[in-house]
Amino acid sequence: MEYLFSYGTLQDLQVQQYIFGRLLKGRTDAALGFKKLENAVYGRYALVINTDNHEDKVMGMAYEVNETDLKKADIYETSAYKRQKFSLESGDEAWIYIENSD
Repeated sequence: MEYLFSYGTLQDLQVQQYIFGRLLKGRTDAALGFKKLENAVYGRYALVINTDNHEDKVMGMAYEVNETDLKKADIYETSAYKRQKFSLESGDEAWIYIENSD
């Protein structure tokens, strides 16, 4: 099982139903070493940046997902973001969408 950490619109139940065809099972967690920037993408959507300072923390949800779910989320998040794996406060690893600077 994989985890997908959401700090934005993927926490919306209607968005989950639309993208995944179901509601995701998840729990509250935090991404350590990140800061959240509001309205950073297209002037509307949040973005997290990696600060490498574990005192910085972004709260969100860690959702249980499979490979198909991750591919659907990649399409939803567009090329403005890229998916990378990081450790969460709980100790679990999760995929997090960060800025795609490529």
